[in-house]
Amino acid sequence: MTTVLIDYDSGNLHSAQKAFERMAAEVGSGAIHVTADPEIVAKADRIVLPGDGAFPHCRAELLARTGLGDAITEAVTARGVPFMGICVGMQMLATTGHEYEPTAGFGWIAGDIRKITPSDPSLKIPHMGWNDLVIDNPHPVLEGIETGEHAYFVHSYAMTVTNPAERLAHVDYAGDITAIVGRDNIIGMQFHPEKSQDAGLRIIGNFLSWKP
Repeated sequence: MTTVLIDYDSGNLHSAQKAFERMAAEVGSGAIHVTADPEIVAKADRIVLPGDGAFPHCRAELLARTGLGDAITEAVTARGVPFMGICVGMQMLATTGHEYEPTAGFGWIAGDIRKITPSDPSLKIPHMGWNDLVIDNPHPVLEGIETGEHAYFVHSYAMTVTNPAERLAHVDYAGDITAIVGRDNIIGMQFHPEKSQDAGLRIIGNFLSWKP
């Protein structure tokens, strides 16, 4: 069994790699590879797409690597490989991002990415730091995660999900912010599980054991 973390120069993968390696050893899920090689991605048993920065930049960097976007799409949509998107990696699951300019996402979770606008103007953007998860819909990757668990966020844009059944969790930041989305073999989280201590490690371990 092989899990790949996609490396496309859109974020520091060191902490994510260490967290996934730790939990892979714990649950016995096999090797963790950090790569942008489409041939390796095409054969992977699980795919993780991190992302830090602006949506258009992350999307452009991903698509600039010949064959990488196609390899991800083929694995996830044709072979049904379990997929996790993290931060902007989750946002790219949406239909369209609206950061600086409209940018098409994968379109696997219907919805849009728009700037966070808290109803309390004293709250700062980006939404940065710890916040309490509110679980909206159960999911195998969230086994053992309850409402009130803490997760670590750093973002200025968030997903509005078209189908409520595909929003698995949210947080409150003077308004609703989507925290976790998912359907079929796809899951994404706006926060950084690798920085979310025990709850984040449990989510990673659950993902590495997940057989959708």
